[in-house]
Amino acid sequence: MTKTSAGYAAAIPAHWRQGRTTYGGITTGLALRAAQSEFADLAPLRSVMVSFIGPVTQNAVFIPALLRQGKNVTTVSVDVVCDGQIGARVALVFGKSRESDLKKPSNDPKVYEAPDSYPLFTPPEFRAFVPKFFNNFETTLIAGSRPMSGAEDGFIHAWSRHADPASRAGIDSLVTIGDVLPPAAYPLFTRAGAVSSVTWMLNILVDTPDTEDGWWRVDTRLSAAQNGYSSQTMGIWNTAGRKVAEGMQSVAIFIRAPYSA
Repeated sequence: MTKTSAGYAAAIPAHWRQGRTTYGGITTGLALRAAQSEFADLAPLRSVMVSFIGPVTQNAVFIPALLRQGKNVTTVSVDVVCDGQIGARVALVFGKSRESDLKKPSNDPKVYEAPDSYPLFTPPEFRAFVPKFFNNFETTLIAGSRPMSGAEDGFIHAWSRHADPASRAGIDSLVTIGDVLPPAAYPLFTRAGAVSSVTWMLNILVDTPDTEDGWWRVDTRLSAAQNGYSSQTMGIWNTAGRKVAEGMQSVAIFIRAPYSA
């Protein structure tokens, strides 16, 4: 990213595309990077709220603004502007740790096999047919179903990490991978069609998320779908089984008959 008089300019490579826009995870990760560059000594990230408004093109400007800095919590907004139009609006909440008697860590007692013990989410012969951004990650399928498989349940559970080892550390890396999975409604389809993220919220549950070799266990589950929109819950665990983030997403569904062959 390059700081300019307008904000932080980023030339986003074509391999981060998702249809006619940029993958939402990299858009959000770059917004976080812009906020961290503009405002020094921010507390740990606690929550991210994103509204995907329009296409984010390859030449985007990220404009951070300090909304409020309190004693414990700082809120920063980042507008993502492309060709004079807002492509996304990101709200980032940073919060200092405090002593508290309330402690309820969310750990998964189940032990999972190593990521390479599971089948590739995208077999090599299908790599050319998935959104370009997805090939920037190494992803294996633990449970649930792949898109367009005609499944009865909208659920995907996978291991995933950045293919580039240099991109596997830091909170912006985690935020970028948080939206890696296809929409939870997609396994119910039996043919391809347009879907589009409307909003995305991610809560960070620990001060400093870390994991082994960059691997995160991610899942998404369909909660409800009607009137052309779906709602899904999302979770992220590290290799030790500790839940480090959870989220929710609204997705626009443009296929009228997703169950038709």
